Amino acid sequence: MARLLVACWLAMTATASARDTFDPLAYVDPLIGATNGGNVFAGASMPYGMAKAVADTDSGSRQGGFTLDGSAVTGFSTMHDSGTGGSPSLGNFALFAYPNCPGGDINRCVFPKKSRAAFGRFSNSSVSAKPGTFGITLDTGVRAEMTTTHHTSLFIFTFPSVGADDEPARPLILQDLTDLADSRQDNATVSVDPTTGRITGNARFLPSFGTGSFVLHFCTDFVGAAIVDSGIFVNSRASTEVQNLTISRSINGYPLPGGAFVRFNSAAEPILVRTATSFISAARACEHAEKEIPDFDFTAVSEAATNAWRAKMSPIRVSTNKVNGSMLTNFYSGIYRTMINPQNYTGENPLWSSSEPYFDSFYCIWDLFRSQLPLLTITDPLAVTDMVRSLIDTYRHLGWLPDCRMSLNKGYTQGGSNADVVLADAFVKGLNGGINWDDGYAAVVKDAEVEPYDWCCEGRGGLDSWKSLGYIPVQDFDYKGFGTMTRTISRTLEYAYNDFCISQMAGGLGRTTDKEKYMESSGNWQNLFRADQLSAWWNGSDTGFVGFFQPRYLNQTWGFQDPLNCSNLDSSSVCSLQNTGRETFESSIWEYGFFVPHNQASLITLYGGPSAFVSRLNYLHDRSITYIGNEPSFLTVFQYHYAGRPALSALRSHFYIPSSFSPTPDGLPGNDDSGAMGSFLAFAMMGLFPNPGQDVYLITPPYFEEVNITHPVTGKTARVRNQGFDGSYRSVYIQSATLNGKVYTKNWIDHSFFTEGKELVLTLGRNESVWGTRVEDLPPSLGAFTELPLAP
Repeated sequence: MARLLVACWLAMTATASARDTFDPLAYVDPLIGATNGGNVFAGASMPYGMAKAVADTDSGSRQGGFTLDGSAVTGFSTMHDSGTGGSPSLGNFALFAYPNCPGGDINRCVFPKKSRAAFGRFSNSSVSAKPGTFGITLDTGVRAEMTTTHHTSLFIFTFPSVGADDEPARPLILQDLTDLADSRQDNATVSVDPTTGRITGNARFLPSFGTGSFVLHFCTDFVGAAIVDSGIFVNSRASTEVQNLTISRSINGYPLPGGAFVRFNSAAEPILVRTATSFISAARACEHAEKEIPDFDFTAVSEAATNAWRAKMSPIRVSTNKVNGSMLTNFYSGIYRTMINPQNYTGENPLWSSSEPYFDSFYCIWDLFRSQLPLLTITDPLAVTDMVRSLIDTYRHLGWLPDCRMSLNKGYTQGGSNADVVLADAFVKGLNGGINWDDGYAAVVKDAEVEPYDWCCEGRGGLDSWKSLGYIPVQDFDYKGFGTMTRTISRTLEYAYNDFCISQMAGGLGRTTDKEKYMESSGNWQNLFRADQLSAWWNGSDTGFVGFFQPRYLNQTWGFQDPLNCSNLDSSSVCSLQNTGRETFESSIWEYGFFVPHNQASLITLYGGPSAFVSRLNYLHDRSITYIGNEPSFLTVFQYHYAGRPALSALRSHFYIPSSFSPTPDGLPGNDDSGAMGSFLAFAMMGLFPNPGQDVYLITPPYFEEVNITHPVTGKTARVRNQGFDGSYRSVYIQSATLNGKVYTKNWIDHSFFTEGKELVLTLGRNESVWGTRVEDLPPSLGAFTELPLAP
C-alpha cells in the first residue's frame, strides 16, 4: 500500500511538473503568414503594444512590414499593424544601417528608400523570430536584432569589421521621414543633436483604410561606438553641416526622401538604437524611451517582452500526447496573432481628454467580431473590457461607435454597425469591469436610429428606407447621409443581426419595449428573400437550388444579382467599397444566404428543411463557392449544428485544417486580418466555436486529447477531454458527452463553461452518431425548429 501511495505521489508530481514547465511560446512561429498575402506582423512586440519593430521590405504585400517572398529590406521601423489588406499601414521613421560609406564620403552612402533596397538583400535562413524579438542579417553583413517595450523599440546592430571596398567599417545609421505606404504629407521635420546623436522629429501621414491624417513624433538615441559626425539628408545628398530639416512632400506624388543620420568611428562593438514614438509630441516620445528602456539592456527588455507573451498565452494548455508538432504550432501561433491588434494607445490620444482606455487598430470590426474578439473574451477578458470601454468612449467624444479605426482616424465601414455585435457579445457574456452599459446601450441605439451625414465610416446609411420598407433598397433615395450606395443585400442582413444584438442588450437592461422593437426589425432579412430565385453556373447549368436573397428597389420590385457573383469563383466582379460594387460585400449571395445567425430555424425552413439546408451548405463548401480566407465563411463551417448534424461541422472543420492552414510562411489562406484567421483556427482546434453576439459555443471535438483553459479573472479551469482520441483524426465524431460528470446531449454550451471551470468529456468514434441531433439539443434560435431526422 505504501508503495502504491508513493507511486501515485510520484505520478502526480510528474504531471504537475510537466504542467509547470509547459511553455506555449515553444509552439509560436511569428513567421506564419509572412508570404502568400498573409500580411502578418512578424516582428517584436508586446501584447497589444504600440511599438512593433521589424524589418520592412519592398514587397507588394508589405502591409505588415516584413515578408519572406524574396523582397529586399528597405528599413527597420517601429510601428506596424498586422494582417491587413488595402494599403500598407504605418512603418514610420525607418532606420537603415551601412557598415560604412565608400571612401568615407557621406554622399556615397545611398539614402533614398527605393535605392537602398539594393543593400537590403538577405537570406531567409538568417531570419529569427519569436514572441518579443526579431533578427535578420543583411548580405552586407549587418545584423539587426530588435525587441520592444510598450511604446519603445530597442535595436542592436552588429557590423562586419570592414565595409565596402574592404575599407575599415565606420557605421552609418540613418532615420527616414517615411512610412510603408509613402503617404507622408508636407512639412515633416527632423533634428539631430551633433553631440549626443539624438534624432527627433515628426511627420504627417495618411491612414491606410480611412479618412483624415495623423501626426506622429519620434525620439531616437544611440549607445555604442563614439559618434564621428551627424547630419541630415535630402533626396540622394547629405551634409554634416546641417542638423535640422523641414521638408515638403514634393510635387510628383511621391514623398521627397529626407531624414537624418549618425556616423560612428568603429564597428568593434554593437550599436544600440532606442527609438520611441508618440502621437502627442517628440518630448513625450523621449519620455517613453527614457522611462521604459533607461539602460539599453537588450537582454532584459527581450526577456520582459517574452515573459509578457508567455503570461498572456499560458491560460490555454493542451495535451501534446498523440499530436503532430505542426498542429501545436498552428494552434498557438493562431492565438498569438490575436494579441497583436488591436493596439493599446491609452495616454497617446491627442483628440480628447479622458480617463478611459483608448485602443486603436481595429482592422476592421467587420472582420474582428466573428471570432477574434470572442476568443479574447475567453483568453484575455480584461483586455476586451478595456477595448469595449474604449469603443464606448469613442462614441462619447465622436458621436458614433467605430466600425473600423486606425491611426486615430475613422476607417471605412464595410457593412453593418458591427461594434453593436462586439458590445452585445461582451454584455451577454458578463463583462463588466468599469463598462458603462447605459452609455454602451445608448451608442448601439444611436446606430439603429440616427443616420450620420457621412456613413462611409460610422453608423448606418439608408435608415429611412430601413424603417419604412424593412430593407435597404438598390438606388435608395437617401438625402440625409452619404456613403457608397452598394451592398444593399449584405447591409440589410447585417443591420438585421445588429438589431438582434441590440435587442439582447435591451432585454438584459430591462428595456422590454426596445427588446421587442429590435427583435421585430431583426426579422427584416426575410424581406430580401426571393423564394423562386434560381442559381445557375456561368455555362448555364443549374446548381439545383431555389430560393436566394435578391436586391429590391424603392418601389419594392425585384432587382437581380447572380448568386455566384463575388464568390470565390468569380474573378471579374467588383465586390468591395467601389461605387461600382455589387450588392454584397466581399462575398456572394450564396454565402450571405447563411448569414442569419440569430434565426437559423426560420432560415432552415425557408430552404426546405434540415436535409435541404445541409445539402446547400455542402454545395457551398464542396464546390469552392466559399473562401475560407475571408471571414463570412467562418460560421458556415459550423452551421450544420443548427440542422442537427454536428458531426458534419467536425468533418468540415477537418476539411479546412490543415489543408488551408499550415505552420509555414505561406500557411494562411488570406490576410490574417489582425488575427481573425488565427482566431478561427484556434477556436476550431479547441472544438468550441462561437456564434458572436450570443452566449453560444458550438461543440466539436478538439484537435487535442485535452484542452485546459484557465479563466484569467475567476481562476477556474475549464476542460475538454476527448476519450478515444487518435492523432490521425479518424475518430472525429462525438458519440456521447458528459458535462461535470452528467450526461450532456446539447451540441452547444454557454460562457459559464469558461468562467465556472466546467469539464466537458467527449467520447469519440469513427461514425456519425445521434448525439446532438434532437430538436432539444440544438442551439437557440428565434424561430422554432421542426422535428429533425436522426443523423445516419
